[in-house]
Formats: sequence, structure tokens, C-alpha cells
Amino acid sequence: MASPIRVLVVDDSAFVRKVVAQMLSRSPNIQVVGAARDGEDALDLTERLNPDVITLDLVMPRMNGVEFLRRQSERRPVATVICSIAHESGEMAMEAFEAGAVDFVQKPTALATDRVYEIADELVAKVEAAAQADMSHARGRAGRAAPVAVAAPAAAHAEIVVIGISTGGPQALRQLIPRLPANFPVPIAMVLHMPVGYTEMYAQRLDEISHLQVVEVKEGAVLQRGVVWLAPAGRHLTFVRGPEGEVRAHLDLRPLDTQHRPAVDVLFRSAADVFGSRVLGIVMTGMGNDGLLGAAHIKANGGRIATEAESSCVVYGMPRAVDEASLSDRTATLDELPGVIAEMI
Repeated sequence: MASPIRVLVVDDSAFVRKVVAQMLSRSPNIQVVGAARDGEDALDLTERLNPDVITLDLVMPRMNGVEFLRRQSERRPVATVICSIAHESGEMAMEAFEAGAVDFVQKPTALATDRVYEIADELVAKVEAAAQADMSHARGRAGRAAPVAVAAPAAAHAEIVVIGISTGGPQALRQLIPRLPANFPVPIAMVLHMPVGYTEMYAQRLDEISHLQVVEVKEGAVLQRGVVWLAPAGRHLTFVRGPEGEVRAHLDLRPLDTQHRPAVDVLFRSAADVFGSRVLGIVMTGMGNDGLLGAAHIKANGGRIATEAESSCVVYGMPRAVDEASLSDRTATLDELPGVIAEMI
């Protein structure tokens, strides 16, 4: 029998520490080995208890969650799942991702503490996934990177690049998108699994370090070269072709039966339906298999797929599903992906 996942719970609320520990203890795969009341306490307990995963609040006295992550990463990166309140910690959440957090669970507001139990299934799933994360290549801050060389727009063999990514995605996209040049010949649309309330802020921060314009896409926006669309959390992103031939964004709650909203499968399928064979799909780090059915649809319509290699994935789940289904035309590490995308378009 495999050893249980050793988890340290960090939160300044004694009630939340107790509840999170109870939720995690429902899983036979998880053992809560300790609880810390702030970042300073967490540094000490991490050294003494050697946890596999940390659940981390961000807004805490003495030392907040971001500072703890930075300090701990200097010692030994530990897979960390943020568990915090959205409206209180938006900017801090972005900084936490940049500091190496692998995932995020949105905690209900402090005024409705009984609702904390509602996140139990999501928290357990993300902690179990984080335990699989490869922290040996923990990703730090990205600056404005030197772009790869890309052929002139007339040479493009694709009309759009669509990207699907989840666990480890915020850090990975900060390495990928800034390496694409301002003259990138086709539009890009992305689905990143992220809680509601964070995608617009994340797009803004990615835009600041990229040669391309990065935006959280709005309903009816017209697809254009030089712009990277990030699907808003809570809405599926699809494409519709207008009467003048232009392609616009359509955001919808439907379909309702997907595990994620937005879903990579929905984005990929729509891209293949609108652009046919002229689609390049990229499946990157993440748990689960979102993107598998969409990749199959792209391939069935004559498009192509590239996957991130296991060696650079934080969690090799989504790319593995596509690779094992023999749907990937190219596999590349995160460092290699910008060049591979340039070649494949």
C-alpha cells in the first residue's frame, strides 16, 4: 500500500485549520501531519514535518502566504495549494503563482464559515494532484523574454493556435507566451483552469511581460493576429463566424456537463468546427484528461496537436491522456515549445 500524502495545513483561523484538516482526512490517501497559524509557523513546521503538500492561506499576520512561499522555495520547493478568499487576495494569488504555487481552491468568505465544507471534494482532488507535482523544476519569475523566430504571416499553415492547460499553468504560460514575437502570424486562444475572479488579473499580468497583447476575452470580440485570448473563468469559449467572414468569441455556460468551465475540450472542438484542418492545438501541464476529446476532434478534422513533455510538466495528466491516445504530432519540453509552435504553424 502506498504511503499517505503528508499535508501541512496553514491558515490563521483555528476554525478553518480544523475544518480543512477534517475535509482532507476523509481521503484514505491523505494524512494531515500538522497545522500552522501563519507563515513563520509554517516555515518551522515544514522543516520539522517534511510534508508532501501544503494548503496555504494568503492573508495572515506576521508572515503572509506569498512571503512564506518565497522563503520556503529558497530552502526546498514544496507542492502548495492556495486556499484563500478571492476578493481579499487577488493580487497576492498572482504573486503566489509566480512564487511556485501549483493550484488554487477558492475559500468561501469568512462570514459564511459553514460553507467551507462545500470545497471538500475539490480540495481533496487538488491536494492529491499536487502530490504528483514535479517540484524539481519549480518555475520562478519570468521577465520579458527574447522571442523565437517565426516565419512571415503568409507562410502560416494554421489559422489559430489553441492552448489547454491546468495545474502548473500560470507559471508555464509565463514562460511560453513571452517568448512568442509581436509578429506572431496567427491568433491564440487559451483555456486555463482557474477560479472565477482571477483570469482577468492573470491576463493583465501576462500582458505586461509579453510581446503579444494578452486579454481576458469578452463576448463578441473579433479574433485578430497579435492578440492572445484567455477564456474567462466560469464561461466556455467558442468561436462563431460572422456574416463578413470575421470570427468572434462566444462565451456560454453551456455545455453544463463538463468537469471544468471553461473546458479545453469545448475550445478545441469549436476551433476545429470553425477552422477545419488549420488548427494547432497545444496540451500542457495539468491533471485529468480535459483536452483529450477536443484533441481527437482537431485530428479528425485534419488539424495538428503538440503536447508538453512529461519532463517539464508540473503534473503530467492532460498531456499524458493525449499522448497515450496517439493523438500528439509533436512532444516538446516547455523550453522547446515556442520553437515547436513556430515550426508547426
